[in-house]
Formats: sequence, C-alpha cells, structure tokens
Amino acid sequence: MQVKTLNFDIKGDDRGSLIALEQYKEIPFDIKRVYYIFGTQEGVRRGYHAHKNLKQVAVCVKGSCKFLLDDGKSKKYVELNSPDLGLLIDKFVWHEMYDFSHDCVLVVFADGYYDESDYIRDYDEFIKRIKDDS
Repeated sequence: MQVKTLNFDIKGDDRGSLIALEQYKEIPFDIKRVYYIFGTQEGVRRGYHAHKNLKQVAVCVKGSCKFLLDDGKSKKYVELNSPDLGLLIDKFVWHEMYDFSHDCVLVVFADGYYDESDYIRDYDEFIKRIKDDS
C-alpha cells in the first residue's frame, strides 16, 4: 500500500501563518463535504471502517493524532501533527484514528456526500470484499 501524504505551502508573515486548500490543487478531488473531529477523549479510537467509493484528505489543524491504514495486504501507521501535512485516504482502505492529543482538531475533506451505504464497518466483510475484488 502506498500511503500518500500531502505537504501544503505555508504562507504568512510576522502576523502569522495561513494555508489555503483548493479542490484539484492541494486537495486532489472535488470537495463535496468537510467535517472535523475534536474533543476526543483520551484512549478513544475512531474510524473502524473503509469506504467503497469515498476518497478523503485528513489534516490535523491543531494537536496530533495517529492513523492505522490497512488495504487488506499491509498496514501502515501515520502520525499527523502539523497543519501543513495532509493524509490522502483512498477508497477500500480500512482506517482507524487513535492517540488524539487533548487539543486535536482533525479536519477531513471528502469527495462525496455522506452515504451510509458507502461504509464497510465490519473488518471481516472488508477483507472479504478485498479478496473478492482481487
């Protein structure tokens, strides 16, 4: 599995910093939905799913968190801890987020609207789907 991280240009001056994200530029798809996760309690893991079609870019705009990414063949671990770093999560990648810092704000850009039928929430079903598609 190739994990793709995206490095965003930081613009700014003595007043502070700014990062601009645009679809088909820094975000490699049409943005249909943006959501953010914050206030995650210590020891909580989130995610535990894959998507059949959805692609996402996750950016930790404050604090840090870690990701477990699994394509059914290999697992990769990534830490997001800077607002100028994004993580591209492709379809059919099981993902879990964990080790959220107390101040973590994780913003996610998605190429589709929320659709419960696009989720695979059972790991065994995910593995079966991956093997069936091979």
